[in-house]
Amino acid sequence: FPTVKSLALQPVHQPGQRRDGILSHEDFLRIPELVINPLGDRIINVFFPEGEDQVNFRGFMRTLAHFRPIEDNEKSKDVNGPEPLNSRSNKLQFAFRLYDFDKDDKLSRGELIQVLHLMVRVNISDEQLGSIADRTIQEADQDGDSAISLTEFVKVLEKVDVEQKMSIQFLH
Repeated sequence: FPTVKSLALQPVHQPGQRRDGILSHEDFLRIPELVINPLGDRIINVFFPEGEDQVNFRGFMRTLAHFRPIEDNEKSKDVNGPEPLNSRSNKLQFAFRLYDFDKDDKLSRGELIQVLHLMVRVNISDEQLGSIADRTIQEADQDGDSAISLTEFVKVLEKVDVEQKMSIQFLH
């Protein structure tokens, strides 16, 4: 995932433009790490509420909170309290939403092919991408619906250090 330094260190608006704490899609496109990231558009889009083309500071920070590293003292927090946005399960839900293009709460073969196509960006045939998608579904699909649910997605990633892989160090 990209660093936030690019957005934090550069003025978001050009001189003469209004400075109202609102970010647009174009503001995010000024972050080089997002522009070159194969999932950059998907990452940018999760910052914006459905049907909106701007995000305020609160919404920006709420989405960014998913990427805050989990500190050791946070792992033993009150289990009855609300789960922090940067918890393992919230990070996995966030990642799942990046891949769930049609927002039907499952990853279909077509969506997996789309993600693979975005990430690979080399000359791999559609047939090969289809084969990879089919094998992925075959390994992850536990209920036989030929798709991957959030529960199945979480199960597949149970041994992956999601807390580390989906974290950004904001201040160095």
